[in-house]
Amino acid sequence: MSVKGEVEQAGRRADRSDLLDAGIRFGLVAYGLVHLVIAWLALQLALGQRQDRIDRRGAVHQLAEQPFGKAAVALVAAGMAVLVLWRVLELAVEHREEETGPRWWHRAVAAAKAVAYGAIGTSAFGVLLGSGGGASGRSEEGWSGRIMAWPGGPWLVAAVGAALLGYTVGMCWRGLTGRHREHLTAEGRSGDAGTLYVALGTVGYVAKGLAFGIVGGLFIWAAATHDPARAGGLDQALGRLLHEPAGPWLLGGVALGLACYGLFQVVRARHLAR
Repeated sequence: MSVKGEVEQAGRRADRSDLLDAGIRFGLVAYGLVHLVIAWLALQLALGQRQDRIDRRGAVHQLAEQPFGKAAVALVAAGMAVLVLWRVLELAVEHREEETGPRWWHRAVAAAKAVAYGAIGTSAFGVLLGSGGGASGRSEEGWSGRIMAWPGGPWLVAAVGAALLGYTVGMCWRGLTGRHREHLTAEGRSGDAGTLYVALGTVGYVAKGLAFGIVGGLFIWAAATHDPARAGGLDQALGRLLHEPAGPWLLGGVALGLACYGLFQVVRARHLAR
């Protein structure tokens, strides 16, 4: 067997190990917890009770301020590290035979998820090391401004926005068609409890997709106007939603949807199918 074959075989064994399954369950609970905190912050914003950052960094900071907060943030950091490892293993080994669709697509999705988990983990490590601050929306504005200064930079920023809109379509499609059911075992999809679990996923996937669709729209708007200040992250997107007609109600609905997404990740950890 070639060296590449031996590496893939070792990676496949690791990918299917019970130890990794346990780590993934732990990581999914941490991932769900972060979304529950984001949902709580967004709901408080809708009720006019706070103006703080409403994104992964804000959620991690909020978590750190609770009793035993640093310990909870450390667990989030560890959980995200395991989830990144899981997705990297998926990139390194052949995908399971029962998966449908082109292999390159599955690997692209695994890479994108690894980046998302890594971003949360980086925020958590930053809080633990005392370097997790930053003004709301400034990071997105900063790097989008630098990219716009490049030849063809606005097109690249617009491409980021288009990718986020594609993510929105994918998340909403997965939620509305019930494709998220494949993340649960048969037990997790059956009975009254299974119906509730699937409903949580449906609402959660659509709500998260719509929230990031607004982010994508902000980037496209920034590219069209050549104004990087118009670009923003989840916090700015939710803030803009608040100023729409019936904004507090809309934002409150998105907050509840994000809470459903967080709860679905916890359910997924219990009824893990991969």
